This record gives sequence, structure tokens and C-alpha cells, in this order.
Amino acid sequence: MSFLNEIYLNLKPYTPGEQLNDKNYIKLNTNENPYGVSEKAKRYAEEEIAKSRLYPDPENSLLAEKIAEYYRVDKNQVIITNGSDEVLYFIFAGFFTGNKKLLFPNITYGFYRVYADFCGVNYYEVPLKADFTINTDDYTKGNANIIIANPNAPTGIYLGLSEIEKIIMADTKSLVVIDEAYIDFGGNSCIELVEKYDNLIVVQTFSKSRQLAGARVGFAISNEKNISDLKKIKYSINPYNVNRVSEAMARGAIEDKEYFDKTVQKIIETREGFVCSLREKGFLVLDSYTNFVFAKHDKIKGKVLYSMLRDRGFLVRHFDTALLTDFIRISIGKKEDMMLLINEIENILKEVERI
Repeated sequence: MSFLNEIYLNLKPYTPGEQLNDKNYIKLNTNENPYGVSEKAKRYAEEEIAKSRLYPDPENSLLAEKIAEYYRVDKNQVIITNGSDEVLYFIFAGFFTGNKKLLFPNITYGFYRVYADFCGVNYYEVPLKADFTINTDDYTKGNANIIIANPNAPTGIYLGLSEIEKIIMADTKSLVVIDEAYIDFGGNSCIELVEKYDNLIVVQTFSKSRQLAGARVGFAISNEKNISDLKKIKYSINPYNVNRVSEAMARGAIEDKEYFDKTVQKIIETREGFVCSLREKGFLVLDSYTNFVFAKHDKIKGKVLYSMLRDRGFLVRHFDTALLTDFIRISIGKKEDMMLLINEIENILKEVERI
């Protein structure tokens, strides 16, 4: 017997990347940062552990001030959440549940569909073009809320700032949410547009470019009214949503700009070299502005390549859907890990050719 409300019986939950412990893998499947946490973040965390008997500041004021300073906004334009997924949930539950339709791409971050179904949102998945890019015109017809991951996942494709602004200004009475989880790996953030448009919310995370996937810290920036409304939802669900240690680590991470710049640049350089190597071996690789690449090869199915790599100690991501099944998504690790991977891929392709 199930006591679950019947409206959730057919809910298809989000499927996170594998976290396997049966052997030592080179883990390239969940877009984690390959470099360690900054020393400043570690130091701040150690200082905060002793205070763990106390509840955290529900406003996360010190971190909000640092984020506001970094992005040149007011601290009242910032909300801190338990990973960016939490603020996305607040947005879906509080802003997207009215009668107005929500638009997002048919190939994008899987949680959008899950949250839309969970919250009872009226939504439409807009097909990407054949080359996996967004057709901006699909989002400028008005009378619909919009959420776009930019750069998109799992494709890694980036939509330019001018195109984003076209979407925002097409209907200023509808909300546009830009999810910038991967923006630091080559794109330009649209946070600068927040002062210009009241209908814009920008979501970011500390998980990818600042090495804090396990700490679960995200944030959103918008005008003060939108942030105030998001905080109303937060305080109705979980006021103490970010623990003291995670908040301290995030504060150290955003202060340590030198380490941030150095590690982001390493990932970009490794990505570009890895993309060249894949293309030399006959892979189609989509242009990536993220810390992962999305690739396929005509001589081997995506699921087969994923399985063969897993058997050999490499974890990558495969999406078993009709539109994506030919591809695998590969997170960018350290240069030495990517060299090992490209050598193994070359061995697999040779094996396939002999069959």
C-alpha cells in the first residue's frame, strides 16, 4: 500500500550521475571540479566548525555581501540557497505555478521537467534546432514564463548576451530565469541585465567553478522585490537552509579570485585540448562553454562506449533517450586524466574497427 498522494504516483524523479565505489574510477560523469577547494575556503570552514552548535545566520549576510560586492549589486538583490537546485525549486513553486505557460528547451537540465511536474506547472518543451542550438524566436512570442540554462546542459552550447536580452525584453510582464551553472567556463553572465529588467532572475552555483559541489551552495540575483518574494518561500520551507560550514567555504571561495581564475583557466585549456583530440579521432563534438563536452562517434553507439569506458575504470554520462542516445557527456578533469581517457578511447575505437 502506498500513502503517497496520487498526483505523484507517476512522477519521474531526476536521475543523478552515478556515484560508484566498487573500484577506483576516473570520475568524469557529474561535472565536478577536478581541483581541490581553495586554501582560504578550507581555513574559513575550520574556523566555523567550532560554532556548529549554533544555528547559521538565515540571511547568510556575510556571504550575500561578498556575492553582491563581486557582482556589483546590492546585497538585498541576493538570496543564498542549498545548491542552485533549491532556488530553482522556489522559483518553480512560487513563480511558475500560475496559469501562464512555462517554456524551456526539450533538451536541457533534467530537473526543470521534474520540478514542473512536481509543482503542477503548465509547461511546453521547445524543440532545439537540428544543431542543438536555441532558436531565439521561439521564446519571443510573449505571454509565457521562460527558463533557460546558459550554457545549456548537456549540450554545453552558449547563447550570447544579445540573444538573451532579446528574450527578456520581448515580454517584460513574463518572468525569464537564466540558469548560469556553467557560465564561468567561457560565457558572459547576464547579471548585468538585472538592473535593466525587473523580469529577470539569474541563478548560479558554487558547485562547478568554485569546487563546492559537496557543500551545496547556490544563489540567485534579481531585483529586490523578486528576491524578497523568494525569501518568503524560503522562510516558509527552511529558514536555515545553508549550514555554517558551507557558507564559510563559499565565502572563502568567492574571495579567492586568484585561485578561481587559475583553476577555471586550467579547465578551459584542458577542455580545448581534449576537444581537438576527440575531433582528430572522428568524433562530432558540440562547441562547449562548460566544464564538459558532448560528443558522439559514428562507429560506436553512445551506450556501448559508455559501458566499455566504465568497465575500464572511466565514468562518463550517457542519456538513454532517443534524441541523445548517440552521445556521451564527459566532464573535464585534470589534464593527465583526460590524456588517459583519450588513450583508452583510441584503444576502444581500434577494437571496434577489428570487429
